[in-house]
Amino acid sequence: MRTLVLALLAAFTFAAQAQNWPTRQVTIVVPYPPGGLIDLVARILQPRLQQELGQSVVVENRSGAGGNVGAESVARSGADGHTILLGNPSLGISPLIYDRLNYRPQEDLAYVGRYGTVPNVLLVNPGLKATTVKDLVAHIKANPGRLNYASNGFGTSPQMSMEMFKAMTNTFIVHIPFRGSAPAVSSVLGGETQMMFDNLPPVIPQIKAGKLRALGVTSLARSAAMPELPTLDESGLKGFEVTSWFGLNVAAATPREIVMRLNQALNRSTSDPKVREQLESRGASLVQETPDDYMKFIRAELAKWGPIVKRAGVKAE
Repeated sequence: MRTLVLALLAAFTFAAQAQNWPTRQVTIVVPYPPGGLIDLVARILQPRLQQELGQSVVVENRSGAGGNVGAESVARSGADGHTILLGNPSLGISPLIYDRLNYRPQEDLAYVGRYGTVPNVLLVNPGLKATTVKDLVAHIKANPGRLNYASNGFGTSPQMSMEMFKAMTNTFIVHIPFRGSAPAVSSVLGGETQMMFDNLPPVIPQIKAGKLRALGVTSLARSAAMPELPTLDESGLKGFEVTSWFGLNVAAATPREIVMRLNQALNRSTSDPKVREQLESRGASLVQETPDDYMKFIRAELAKWGPIVKRAGVKAE
C-alpha cells in the first residue's frame, strides 16, 4: 500500500510539474557557433516555440568538440526542461569516433523529437578545375594527398559525407577540421582548403553569388531549394545518401510529462505555415515525430555510420 501511495504521489507531482512548466526562461543550446545550419534552424523555431510555451525562449551558442560541449552541458543541466539541446547528427556519430565522451548520448539525454532534415552539398573553390563530380574525382586522383577538405568539426554530418565520398571513390584528401561551418566555409572561399561538404541552407547565398561552386547534393532526390543541382547518386556515386537533421533533446531525467508537452509544442510550432515556409524555402524537409520515433532514429544512425567509421579509421583528435 505504501509503495502504491508513493507511486501515485510521484505521478501527481510529475503531472503538476508538467502543467506548470515552464516556470522561467527556456534556453535552446546550439552546440555550434553562429552562422551554420543548426544555429539557423534554432532561430527560426525560437519565436514560435516561445509563443507556444508562454515564456521567454533564448538561443545560446556553446560550441566545441564537434557539438559535444553543448550536448554535455544539456545532459548535465537540471532535468526540468528549461535547458534544451538543438540535437543534430553528432548524437549518432560522436560515440563512434571519440574514445571518451563525458556524457552518453543515448543514456544521458531524453529525445523529444526531430523536426527537419536537409541535404548536404559538395562544394569546391571556384578556382579548382572541376565542374562535375567526375571532374573532381579525376583531379583528386591526379593529385593524391595534395588536396585538403574542410569540415565543421569531427563527428559532424559534413565530415562523414566526405569520408563516405572518399570510400566510394577510393581517393585520399587531407582533413582540416574547423570549429563550425562559418570558418570552414571561409577556408574554402580563401583557398586554404579546396573543398568541403556543408549543409545546403547556409551556403545557398555563396553558391548563387558564384563564390562557391556546388557539384551535387547528398540526398537521393534533388533539393527543391536548388533543383538545378544533381545528386551525387545521379552523378555516378550510386546509393550515396546523407541527410543532416535537427531536433530537440533535454536531460535524461526530465519528467516524461514535460518531454511530451515539449514534443507537442514543437509539433505545433512546425505546423505553423510561417515556420514551415522559412524552413522549406531554405531546403529543409519537415518531419514530426514522437520521442520514441526519435530514439529509434538515433539507433539506426549509429548502425549506419559504424561500418563507415571503422573502414575509414575516423577518430577525433
